[in-house]
Amino acid sequence: MDLVPGDVAWVIVAVGLVMFMIPGLALFYGGMVRAKNVLAMLMQNFFTLGLMSLLWALVVFSLVFGGTNSLIGNFDFAGGTVVHINAGAAALAVVLVLGKRKGWPKHPMPPHSLPLSVLGAGILWFGWFGFNAGSALAADGLAVQALVNTHLAAAAAMLAWLVVERVVKGHATTLGAATGAVAGLVAITPAAGFVGGPAPTAIGLIAGVICYAAVNVKFRFGYDDSLDVIGVHLAGGMVGSLLVGFFADTAINSGGRDGVFFGGGWALFGEQLLAVGVTIVFSFTVTYLICLGLRALMPGGIRVSEEDEETGLDLTQHSEVGYALERV
Repeated sequence: MDLVPGDVAWVIVAVGLVMFMIPGLALFYGGMVRAKNVLAMLMQNFFTLGLMSLLWALVVFSLVFGGTNSLIGNFDFAGGTVVHINAGAAALAVVLVLGKRKGWPKHPMPPHSLPLSVLGAGILWFGWFGFNAGSALAADGLAVQALVNTHLAAAAAMLAWLVVERVVKGHATTLGAATGAVAGLVAITPAAGFVGGPAPTAIGLIAGVICYAAVNVKFRFGYDDSLDVIGVHLAGGMVGSLLVGFFADTAINSGGRDGVFFGGGWALFGEQLLAVGVTIVFSFTVTYLICLGLRALMPGGIRVSEEDEETGLDLTQHSEVGYALERV
């Protein structure tokens, strides 16, 4: 395959944008935890730069680009199934095995630094352009369409979240704005290269409303999803993946298929529904079994002691603190 310099340049830029998402994610979630756990959260994200880079080089690259059939290898755009639904279903399994944080939900555990979370969300929004538009692997019209779709969906979801929050709770919060934007980014990911026109805005609006509701479900069912991964990534990924079945348009991407709204019937929606269901069942089941196995094999289990939890993960796991407030 002949390499086109412009395409190569864009992919290199997209790689940098996606890498920038890692510190963005670290700040977004780091601000949401309590101050005594901020370094632990930053470390979990930063650590992935090393681990996932080697996994990609040794294993994953050949799975993504080396296959010759419809099941493994040579896939199109970053997906809501493999990324977000997978992460959300796995998070639900881990949450159920680990149990609730000590004192939740009776004792309030608000984010310790909303400025960090908003800054992180902004970085994610910026980096997501490389995540979605970079999946085109070319500096072409499809990449531009994916970038525009990404931006519109994030903007619409943020506004939808804030409106619902204002109506339901009487105020619009900065955390809601940040979380709503991320929900839109999650939802548009599987659709970014296949929709156009008003579709990304519609997807964002729907995702903002549904993800807001999904985040608040945890209080009703009693599972402690401290970072709202289930409510945003699982729910948002499902919304985006299923709406592909309605909004996909071959006029945008001839390599795709038309959805319900463009004369394609219900076939694509049915396939998307199947993919969503299979991903949830597979990811949840495998993660749950892995967690049970680790809990049985590890002497102390997979949850820190109550003393360590009370002290904070920064000191107990890393022997550091995020903020040195003493006079020196």
